[in-house]
Amino acid sequence: MHKLQEKLLRAIGRENLSGMTLRDIGGLVGEKSAQKIKHHLTQLSKNGFIAYNPARREIRRVQKISKEGFVSLPIVGSANCGPATIFADENVTGYLKVSKKLVPRGGKLFVLRAEGSSMNKANINGRNIEDGDFVIVDAEQSNPEPGHYIISVIDEMANIKRFVHDRKNKRIILKSESTKEHLPIFIHENDNYRFAGRVVDVMKK
Repeated sequence: MHKLQEKLLRAIGRENLSGMTLRDIGGLVGEKSAQKIKHHLTQLSKNGFIAYNPARREIRRVQKISKEGFVSLPIVGSANCGPATIFADENVTGYLKVSKKLVPRGGKLFVLRAEGSSMNKANINGRNIEDGDFVIVDAEQSNPEPGHYIISVIDEMANIKRFVHDRKNKRIILKSESTKEHLPIFIHENDNYRFAGRVVDVMKK
């Protein structure tokens, strides 16, 4: 894939580009030529990575589904199951081909590779999360509820944890579920953190 197309996919993953001019989009990815931006958006659309309507200035990410009934989910990096020490690269490093019968319907899905063992007792559709497993995340589920397994980003570091909202003490607790002892992460409600989505399934390595 062309480097500019990778940058465009990352930009589309971060924010809504619909309604923006080609020059404005170029400013996000460091490209001054509006024609180059249009060309690569068109190529991404032809290859099934995005839906692009230049007349209406509509741009959105889509899941690539083959004629054989498989969906290609973007792998955007790694997330640590232990302390938040691995950067959540919003960079497509590859695609995980999965039968669409095994993929949750709806949502904006992407894949992270788990690193670490602090969630090896988690229960997501009957499966735990071990080092090297592929974790499927729905980015549209950004308002977690107690007990949800989530991807959170703290100081630009990603981690997989179970969400607990301690309203009495005005804090968020991100808990590990492991055969080994791992301390939880405590976050004040006003701290600089964000939820990148909810873990909806696990593909074992």
